[in-house]
Amino acid sequence: MHRGKGMKFVGDSRVSAERKPNIPKDYSEYPGKTEAFWPNFLLKEWLVGSVFLIGYLCLTVAHPSPLERVADPTDTGYIPLPDWYFLFLYQLLKYTYASGPYNVIGAIVIPGIAFGALLLAPFIDKGPHRRPTKRPFATGFMLLAVAATIYLTWESAVAVDWEAREAQGKIVAEVEIDKEAEGYKIYQENGCINCHGDNLQGGAAPALVDTGLTPEEVADIAVNGKAPGMPAGLFKGTDEDLQKLAEFISGLKAE
Repeated sequence: MHRGKGMKFVGDSRVSAERKPNIPKDYSEYPGKTEAFWPNFLLKEWLVGSVFLIGYLCLTVAHPSPLERVADPTDTGYIPLPDWYFLFLYQLLKYTYASGPYNVIGAIVIPGIAFGALLLAPFIDKGPHRRPTKRPFATGFMLLAVAATIYLTWESAVAVDWEAREAQGKIVAEVEIDKEAEGYKIYQENGCINCHGDNLQGGAAPALVDTGLTPEEVADIAVNGKAPGMPAGLFKGTDEDLQKLAEFISGLKAE
């Protein structure tokens, strides 16, 4: 190179033109901050996922899903209720502007906006920070979603009569009902069939088969009612009719 005459470049045949495969970075300079995705990070993810999966399977075996009796399309007193993780949507559909003629708003529009906002949050807030205080947009979205879900789930849960809910879907053993018996006719005449079903299998009220109650206890409930769903004064027959009804119900035993 001569001063004032510019620069001259000379090729070196010792430099290979063949591309080399990518060499993994050396992460030893950043201990605890980052690591190779394969196999270090992915292996940890698999291990954590396996622990949760095994735990979930153990809970499934120990506490199997509860089953209800066979669906009866003629039972107009049955109150359908979704699983607990959909209770917040179930509660949302009870409000004025999310049900009835506005059902599309409650079923599609509002959930669509909510879940869409959660999906877009990482793209809107692209900050590199991990602290929630330094990512107010994403943190605010998540806190709002969690608070709304917990509130709606709680409002729905406290409004449900869980005892009646369990009773209406309870599997009961079938028993042959003598519909010609005097006790059954009195059962029909007093309107008991409307809530307890034509086979006393239950519906809007608990089943009356194999209750374990004595005739005296049955008679007391028929006259004085039973909280929370059965008011007093529903039985309108004579004392003799009451005795026959009580003996008929208490005598129903599952086979």
